[in-house]
Amino acid sequence: MARLVVVSNRLADLRKTSAGGLAVALGEALARNGGMWFGWSGNLVEGGQAPSSPPRTRQAGKVLLATVDLSRADHDSHYLGFSNGVLWPVFHYRLDLARFEAGFIDGYQRVNQQFARQLQPLLKPDDIIWVHDYHLIPLAAELRALGCRNRIGFFLHIPMPPPLIFAAIPQHAWLMKCLFDYDLVGLQTEADLNHFTRYALTEGGAQALDNGRLRAGGRTLQAGAFPIGIDVEAFTALSQTREARDMYERIHRDYSRRRLLLGVERLDYSKGLPQRLKAFRQLLQSYPENLGSATLIQIASPSREALDSYTDLLQELESLSGSINGDFGELDWMPVRYMHRNVARKRLPGLYRVVRVALVTPLRDGMNLVAKEFIAAQDPADPGVLVLSRFAGAAAQLKEALLVNPYDVHGTAESIQQALQMPLAERQQRHQLLLQGIRRQDVHWWQDSFLSALNNTH
Repeated sequence: MARLVVVSNRLADLRKTSAGGLAVALGEALARNGGMWFGWSGNLVEGGQAPSSPPRTRQAGKVLLATVDLSRADHDSHYLGFSNGVLWPVFHYRLDLARFEAGFIDGYQRVNQQFARQLQPLLKPDDIIWVHDYHLIPLAAELRALGCRNRIGFFLHIPMPPPLIFAAIPQHAWLMKCLFDYDLVGLQTEADLNHFTRYALTEGGAQALDNGRLRAGGRTLQAGAFPIGIDVEAFTALSQTREARDMYERIHRDYSRRRLLLGVERLDYSKGLPQRLKAFRQLLQSYPENLGSATLIQIASPSREALDSYTDLLQELESLSGSINGDFGELDWMPVRYMHRNVARKRLPGLYRVVRVALVTPLRDGMNLVAKEFIAAQDPADPGVLVLSRFAGAAAQLKEALLVNPYDVHGTAESIQQALQMPLAERQQRHQLLLQGIRRQDVHWWQDSFLSALNNTH
């Protein structure tokens, strides 16, 4: 059986909420079948030269972890510069926040070249290579330049923007050319797949073949939608751990007279946090019966705070939280409990289970696994209600959630009120259908579907 080699920008600590959907899903996928996970160690080496030492390896259960260091200069131009200063905002439709400085692309290319050089000696001829996310779009091209002939698949965890928005990136044609060095490109939703295909045909000069295949520059590429899932059974089991039960019991005790709403995500402008707080303010204004009763617990984990846009967002959230508490709070009730820190992953299921409503309202999101984790953590006899942005990739699957437009503050407030007032029978019916959906397309289905498609590309 061929070995699976997963490559991502970073190998993350899955015990923290700051571990994004990519890290959690990859950890769960690899833990089942084993293989190798290759990525950045998190260590930075001062100076401009890329480290030349071989990757450090260690065994973690069935998985061989291989990590490399980066120079600070390359990290800053690759990660902070091109990846998160250009690709992240553009792929989330935020051209106004993109920083198109010319120097960033050089660091982006150098890191992908370094990854390819240090990964190549570890590869076996029959390895299946699965590359993840926007940090590593050129990796297949760099591996091919070194003579790699393995099957290589790429999965984009963030949204694929429409062709004209993608074309705003000065290097858009080069990025698309690099994607054609993969055998399979996977995207989260049919809408993302449509955007990718339209760009390839209208801007990239590709020819459409049968069964979702595209041909350009002498290379044939398979493209498809593979919505990422979670390990439902493992997450359900996590809700029975001591840490999760302790969290449930403590919050239940401390907030016994409140109806709790919850938001959990990384601090990021794509998550719609200011709009969410404004909708909660509107809820308190429009439906005063919630005064003294509804409490929003908002956890925004630190993320990329070296970027100015994140500092501005942090200040805006702190200002909005303080203003809502100042205008509506009482001595024995604060409407917003805002926390700018990480919460241990083992404690999250208890938090999900104790709240009445989860607010997952990004302005744009590739998938959003918090929505699926919330569903998995619920008590089927008395489940909470999911309020979900229609602009999250998950909305295409989770149609029984209350879908909202996060830009519509009044409409979102009305949906939150509907969630708070929803009868038990309706909550149970919606939850049952949502749970069936995330079980049917879980992380194992995602991995199997993608790898099966990749194995069939040659």
